Amino acid sequence: MTHHPKTKTENYNNIYYPVGLLTGLFVGVIAGVSLVWILVSGIIGLLFTAFFVQVLAKSSEKA
Repeated sequence: MTHHPKTKTENYNNIYYPVGLLTGLFVGVIAGVSLVWILVSGIIGLLFTAFFVQVLAKSSEKA
């Protein structure tokens, strides 16, 4: 078994952060209240993404 190459698992969690930011900004643009609320919704999207990566995506690594 020592001659078999080790399988390399790649971590794609960094892709979630720009997706969360862009989704939050998009929701802010759809709401269209003001520029401040667009930025706030982008920050909320980043916070939700951080929660998703730390809690929900971590449990899928064990599966």
